[in-house]
Amino acid sequence: MKAIILAAGRGSRMKDKTDILPKCLTELWNKTLLEWQLNSLKKAGISDIAIITGYRSEEIRKRQPNLKYFHNDIWDKTNMVATLLKADEWLKTDDCIVSYADIIYTSKAVKSLIESKADIAITYYTKFLELWKERFDNPLDDIETFKKDKNSNLIEIGHKAKSLSDIEGQYMGLLKFTPLSWSKISQVLQSDNLPKSVEKIDMTSLLSHLLTQNLEIKTIAYDEIFLEVDNPEDLTLYESWTPEQYSILNED
Repeated sequence: MKAIILAAGRGSRMKDKTDILPKCLTELWNKTLLEWQLNSLKKAGISDIAIITGYRSEEIRKRQPNLKYFHNDIWDKTNMVATLLKADEWLKTDDCIVSYADIIYTSKAVKSLIESKADIAITYYTKFLELWKERFDNPLDDIETFKKDKNSNLIEIGHKAKSLSDIEGQYMGLLKFTPLSWSKISQVLQSDNLPKSVEKIDMTSLLSHLLTQNLEIKTIAYDEIFLEVDNPEDLTLYESWTPEQYSILNED
C-alpha cells in the first residue's frame, strides 16, 4: 500500500497565510497540516508516500526531502483530478491511499481503507454536524449531499443539500484506489461525457460521475477527530480547543 497527498494548490481562501508557503505547510498545534497527515499515514503502516506539488513546491521539498515527489506545473489552471493524474505510475501498479492536503485525521481512518477489499473506497465522517455547527451559522451553506445504500455503497455525493436528511455523513477527502479501479477510472476520464473537462473536474464531481458509469464506491464510517482547514477562521477555532480535544492525534 502506498499513499499520495494532493498538495498542488495554494489555498487562496487562506488569504495572506499562503503568500509564501503552500496551504499544507500551515501550522496547527505546532505541526504543519502535512506533518499531521504524514504522522497518521505512517502510524497506519504506510512508508511509501508521495506528494504531488504545485505552488511553492520547493518549500515542501525542503521540509520533507526524503519523500517521493510528483509535480503539477500548471496547478493554477487545473483541479484536483488533473493533479492526481500526475501520480499515474503509482496508481496503475499499486493500491494507493489518496489524501487531500488540508485535512487532519487519525490512523484509524487510514487503516479502515487499507483493510477494505473494495476497489474504490472513501471514508466519511459521522460527527460532521457538531463540527459544522461550530464552523458555520447554517451547516447547509457549505456541506454537500452524501447518501449510501444498505450495503454502504455510495449512491449520491456532491450536490447542494436541501436538508440534513440529504447528508448521511461528510466526505472527508480520503480515498483508496486499486490498479483495477484506476484502470477503469482512466477509461472514464478519456470519454466524451465527463461533466467537466479533465483539467477542471474536481474529486467529488468525478466520484458522482463514476456512479453514473456503474462503478461501485464503498463508504467507510469514521468517528475520531477530523478537521479541514478552509480559511483563517478555521485555524482560530481549532487553536481555541484544549489539548484533550485533539490528544488522540498524538497517540501511537
